[in-house]
Amino acid sequence: MTFNAKTFVFATTVAISGLGSMAQAEEVVLRAVSAFQLGTVFYDPFESFVERVNENGKGIVQIDVIGGPEAMPPFEVGNALRGGIIDLANTTAVYHANLVPEGMAMTLTNMSMDELRENGGYDLLDQLHREKAKIHWLGRLTQNIQYYIYLSELPDGVDFDALKVRSAPVYQSFFSALGITPVQTAPGEVFTALERGTIDGYAWPSLGVFDLGWQEKTAARIEPGFNQVETGVYFSDASWNELSQEQQDFLTEQMIAFEGEADRYNALADAEFAHQAEYGITTIQLEGEQLDTFVKMSNEEGWKPVMAASPDAGGRLRDLLVK
Repeated sequence: MTFNAKTFVFATTVAISGLGSMAQAEEVVLRAVSAFQLGTVFYDPFESFVERVNENGKGIVQIDVIGGPEAMPPFEVGNALRGGIIDLANTTAVYHANLVPEGMAMTLTNMSMDELRENGGYDLLDQLHREKAKIHWLGRLTQNIQYYIYLSELPDGVDFDALKVRSAPVYQSFFSALGITPVQTAPGEVFTALERGTIDGYAWPSLGVFDLGWQEKTAARIEPGFNQVETGVYFSDASWNELSQEQQDFLTEQMIAFEGEADRYNALADAEFAHQAEYGITTIQLEGEQLDTFVKMSNEEGWKPVMAASPDAGGRLRDLLVK
């Protein structure tokens, strides 16, 4: 389905035009989109959050999810939030890094959201989003989910220099430093690229391989993982400011409660890895100097694009986001 901004704006006019009276309304219905396909592993946390809000927020606030990528392309979501076309979204800062490049730092933290809310890391990232994109970061939906390199064939030792791997901008510098040839491939084209040998593998989180059918072309997963997947709830700042204090406090409380249950992702990753092993996907553990280099580069190279885009804020974020 082709995204038509005019059609989308018209379809949301009624909801947006009613935001001016939010503070007086007993119950507000907020319209949301997801950058992730409904029914997939990265939509599920948002679905759970919405169910929690709608159950606990009767008479206060409700969330109406109007669609996923078929309603709005993922890389359009940041601009839609900035323009007040939608009220909130299930997305990732990686998708609006053109607006807030510092948001990529969220994939590099090794600290919990509890720690970041206490030490000022959350406040700084939210401030940057508000100042640069008129977006309010409500909080994080996924924690403790790392990225991994998956290979289509079982190698006799790992030679990164010989690999062509589907990459993404947020870790492209890391791959290049390892010697990997990073290849930009849309998720919908990965299966075919693996089948044709255009790529030797792909980088993907611990979860979601089976959602996409990629297990059929996957022979191995390299350990350890690197970085952290970040998905969250982001508000149009205009929509957020139209809410009453009670409504804002309620949504913040629901988000913090959800973040406090982050251990659920450890269990999900364990179950996913067991499923991969049952399917025949072999685990390859890096060792010795190769392991040390991998871990060091994942940290050092990951921060380079953040520091290049925003040296001052990047330095402050690194101090707050890394133990």
